[in-house]
Amino acid sequence: MIRIKIIIIFFFFIRSVSAQNDTIVLGKDTTTQTKSEKKAIYSNARKASIMSAVLPGLGQAYNKKYWKIPIVYAGLGGFGYMFLTNNKQYNLYRTNVRAYYDEDSTTIPSLTNFTGDQLQTQKLYYRKFRDFAVIGFSIVYLINIIDANVDAHLRSFDVSDDVSMHISPWQNTYRTSSGFKMAAGLSIKLTFK
Repeated sequence: MIRIKIIIIFFFFIRSVSAQNDTIVLGKDTTTQTKSEKKAIYSNARKASIMSAVLPGLGQAYNKKYWKIPIVYAGLGGFGYMFLTNNKQYNLYRTNVRAYYDEDSTTIPSLTNFTGDQLQTQKLYYRKFRDFAVIGFSIVYLINIIDANVDAHLRSFDVSDDVSMHISPWQNTYRTSSGFKMAAGLSIKLTFK
């Protein structure tokens, strides 16, 4: 319960800090304003990355991409569950392999319907999938951080009607040793206003 209160307080603190960073002071010349805007953008991206590293999904909340938080936790939870179940089975087969191959006659494996080789095969099988779960968990965690960073960078990306693209046919005639030849193709013209 205390952790939830701390997370809520931390979330509202970050939200108030982000609201202060979004204001731009007018009246400065354009180069100073551009530099300050760039500094705010990069510091926001760094802040979002650190927040996602500390608590997965917090960077997405900072970037106001709330719909991504359940996806992050579903991935982390799925790989966490995969790790726990495979680790439990791995430990079961590992203790049975040890009991099967030790020289002590008082230790009896709990799984009596398996041979020693079958127990070893099962142990390796569950260890492999346990390790896959660790790798998957790590990948989802890193993608969470990268996504928060990229979203923070793209918050200021301008997608307006001032960008246009024109595609038109193109042809060119050129001289060779045997005469004139013609080349045809497509011309792509990007216009930034």
